[in-house]
Amino acid sequence: MKKAFLAFSRAGMEAYFKALTDKPYALDKSRGWGVHFDLLNLIFDEEPKIICMVRDLRQILASMEKKFRQNPDKHRPIENHNNLSGTTTLKRAVMHLQTPPVGLALDRLAEIQMRGWDKKILFVRYEDLTSQPKQTLHKIYAYLGVPEFQHDFNNVPQVTQEDDQAYGIPGLHAIRPKVELLQNDFLSILGKDAVRFVQSNYAWYFTLFGYQGIPV
Repeated sequence: MKKAFLAFSRAGMEAYFKALTDKPYALDKSRGWGVHFDLLNLIFDEEPKIICMVRDLRQILASMEKKFRQNPDKHRPIENHNNLSGTTTLKRAVMHLQTPPVGLALDRLAEIQMRGWDKKILFVRYEDLTSQPKQTLHKIYAYLGVPEFQHDFNNVPQVTQEDDQAYGIPGLHAIRPKVELLQNDFLSILGKDAVRFVQSNYAWYFTLFGYQGIPV
């Protein structure tokens, strides 16, 4: 049954992409693939190629907070005045760290590091991709072992449309047409208490991906 299940899973994924596209390579986006490294290894009988995008955790929370503030006229599930949840910037930051999608992604990254899979996954920092896109993509193509494509970093069309209503955050997956590094503004957006909380409780993330804490 184990052999049959693994064959079923492999054939199912292969059939899915063959019916979807005739392109020679397919990338499947999911925050959950990395933590199932061992299962994917069994299914395909070889180590999977997994690329994981990361960003300064403080700036991720600042981005979530800015999206929250941009839509005061819409229902915002994270905010509940009756039970006093999500009613302050600090509370919302802590809630993001402890609930999906951010909290779940952090749990998975912690598990990936603990299991040693981080040595086999290609982590790409947002800051590196946006400040040195050509060099960073060169590393990605080398990791995948596929021919390189010549990209236009000043013209990036949004091909995929996400259903952001599912997250209650309109515009969450909107992309910019030009690849460029945005300046950090997490301190002014989150405030000292939230930044202090993140740096104190998620030091492992800063160490793993090379981010520096600031005195607050």
